[in-house]
Amino acid sequence: MSDRPPTPPREERWDRRMETPLAVASLVYLGAYALRVLAHDLPGFWRQLCLALTFAAWAVFVVDYAVRLRLSGLTPWRFVRRHFLDTVVLLLPLLRPLRVVRVYDRVQRRRDRPRLTLYARVMAYAGLSTGLIGFAGALAVYQAEYGAEGATIRTFGDSVWWTCATLATVGYGDVSPVTPWGRLVAVGLMACGLALLGAVTGSFSSWLIQVFTREDEERPPGDFPGAS
Repeated sequence: MSDRPPTPPREERWDRRMETPLAVASLVYLGAYALRVLAHDLPGFWRQLCLALTFAAWAVFVVDYAVRLRLSGLTPWRFVRRHFLDTVVLLLPLLRPLRVVRVYDRVQRRRDRPRLTLYARVMAYAGLSTGLIGFAGALAVYQAEYGAEGATIRTFGDSVWWTCATLATVGYGDVSPVTPWGRLVAVGLMACGLALLGAVTGSFSSWLIQVFTREDEERPPGDFPGAS
């Protein structure tokens, strides 16, 4: 039995209703941010438009967070403690793909029967999340390192290569961030890489264990390999 109280029905309905708008807002946020970072010669009007779209997309997350806080009936501090991941996403919408952790937690609580499609969705979502977080991390590092003194990450291609090596926990060391913000992003990418990799391998392992356990339970007594 979990000690977490059930989610109020109104909050569940609101979550389902906002799933698509939040996904669109996240993509708008990422697109506007990417354009501002990569287009160095972007005219002033378009840069201001990208900035406005970034804040507008972030405002969607603020409204969603405020409504769910009101529907939960909790004090702000208790709501933050219970929805810590959502609070992190509110501060930085680029990390919204990390919500796969919550989906993975729901999958782990299903003990009735193994469902490959459900586990496959978690693994696919984790893979997509890794790609989105990697792209966002590459943008953030490139923005911090571009033009910095002594930087080895001088192009966006260098940043993407470094991000792939970091998420894969390989770390070749041929390029690395030198600025404080770039290194802070590096720490976040390492943590995200480990978390998402654990979600994929954990889901697959859990599904296999449940399949084998169910087969053993349904096998007639004495019908085991090597049994006389």
